Amino acid sequence: MSGFQPDQPHAEVRLSPNFGQRRDGMKPDMIVLHYTGMETGDGAESWLCNPESEVSSHYLVHEDGRIVQMVREGDRAWHAGKSSWRGETDINSCSVGIEIVNPGHALGYRAFPRRQMRAVIELCLGIAERHNVAPERVLAHSDVALGRKVDPGEKFSWRMLAQSGIGHWVAPSPRNGRALLQPGDGGAAVEELQSMLALYGYGVEITGRLDAQTVVTVQAFQRHFRTSCVDGVVDSSTVSTLRRLLAALPGGLD
Repeated sequence: MSGFQPDQPHAEVRLSPNFGQRRDGMKPDMIVLHYTGMETGDGAESWLCNPESEVSSHYLVHEDGRIVQMVREGDRAWHAGKSSWRGETDINSCSVGIEIVNPGHALGYRAFPRRQMRAVIELCLGIAERHNVAPERVLAHSDVALGRKVDPGEKFSWRMLAQSGIGHWVAPSPRNGRALLQPGDGGAAVEELQSMLALYGYGVEITGRLDAQTVVTVQAFQRHFRTSCVDGVVDSSTVSTLRRLLAALPGGLD
């Protein structure tokens, strides 16, 4: 493939060789948002198009709002890595990946400029329309790669996306600073928490104990849905927000 027409109108095209066919006839029905985690957008764009990197994404959104498409939406980009959501472990085959230029937590994590956010929203709206992506399947890399990735992180405005009709989101419940459960706790309350997280889509094992993997999952949930405090503490704000999200799904808690 020497080139292609962009799926997203007005996107620039820079071909990445790092792609393949979606497996088993799978179609994209999910959007996964990332940050680049590199010092510059140009460096990230070059890396995603370098065959030695063995990584890619369908799109890159620069801080000035420019959108670059590197892999056709019909093809399988290599952006999610080891990941899972609702039992599906080949996220690359069922998703469109968007890299958003930001240095990330290790290199001076900063707020995402409004012009960049507006471009991400425009792009997500286009992808969702083309592939009938359900709101609850617009996800963070940190949602699908538990404990391995933290992007796009707590400074990304999921609220702004939701106000534009993108993603599944509710305003987080207020915090009161008190933990409902402590690490190591067990019993029905822990099993219920794990079951609710798994029902929403997270790849958490239901052990009935507030173990390390559950704390990591709670942190991932907070990083998307309760960004004011990402501490892994099971408090009333986290549990209430999770319950309300589940209730707001199509079919509610069924």
